[in-house]
Order: sequence, then C-alpha cells, then structure tokens
Amino acid sequence: MASLPVERLIGPAVVIDKSVEAGRDPDYLLRIEDVRSFEAEHGALPPGSWLLYRTGWDARAEDAAAFLNASETGPHTPGIEPECARWLAEESPIVGIGVETVGTDAGAAHSFEPAFPCHNFLLGAGKYGLTQLANLAQLPPAGALLVVLPLKLVGGSGSPCRAIALVEG
Repeated sequence: MASLPVERLIGPAVVIDKSVEAGRDPDYLLRIEDVRSFEAEHGALPPGSWLLYRTGWDARAEDAAAFLNASETGPHTPGIEPECARWLAEESPIVGIGVETVGTDAGAAHSFEPAFPCHNFLLGAGKYGLTQLANLAQLPPAGALLVVLPLKLVGGSGSPCRAIALVEG
C-alpha cells in the first residue's frame, strides 16, 4: 500500500445504480449490458475512473445476518457477472470498482467459472477493489471525484481505507 501511485487513488467516480434489481434479487449480477446502458445515458467510463456499484446493500450494514444474507446454500449478495468482470479488467479504462457488499465478488462467486471473477480478473489486472462502501445513493451517476485513503502499509496486499467522494454543490 505504501507504494501505490497517488494518481490511481484519486479519480472520477461513476455510480451504476442497480438497487431496485438487487432489492428484487439478492444474487443480481452486474452485466456488460448494464455498463453499456449507463454509458449510453451518462457518457463513456472516464479513463482512470472508479466504477461504484450501488445495490442498496449498505442499508443492511447494521445487521450482520442481513448483510451477509447467508442460507444453507451459502451467501446471497449481488456482484458482477464473470464476463463483465473480465471486460472491466481487460477493456475498460477504470482503475477499480467499489461495492457496498462485504466483497467485490457476489456471494455465490465460489461457484462461478472462474471462481471469484473480480479477484481473478480485476485484481489480476492490477485494478483495485473497494468494499463495504456507504452512502452511494448520495452521489450523482457521474461527476463526483473519489479519493481513496488507504493506510500506509509496507508489503501488504490490501488495506482498510477511507473512501470519500467530492461533489460540486
């Protein structure tokens, strides 16, 4: 974390809101078509941007059981479709993704092909992941600036951070 370039920790934020879909289906997966639809309405993903995936999951943060949403079949939380994770890693100009859930991957991602596609593709491509974000509903779809402030750890593979968004008022 101590060697991360600052310019990769500050960038435009885009918020793709799939809270209605995730409210109906806790296993909802963001698809390439969802990103393309967002781009058609709000413009292309800016180079060096953060894609923030709003699912409304932050409303569950005070209730551990609701937040993890596990059953006998495992956790059920929204995430990103494997092909979309690959596309975001290999073809999109983003530096990372941010989610409201406990991990960047869906709760059922252990059974995907490949398993845990966000970790596999995005982190494998040197892109970053932010988890357990809150208040994404307060951000515009485009136009905010995200600042990620990790702890200065030497030799670590991750860090707690404070992520703040600046919005023109």
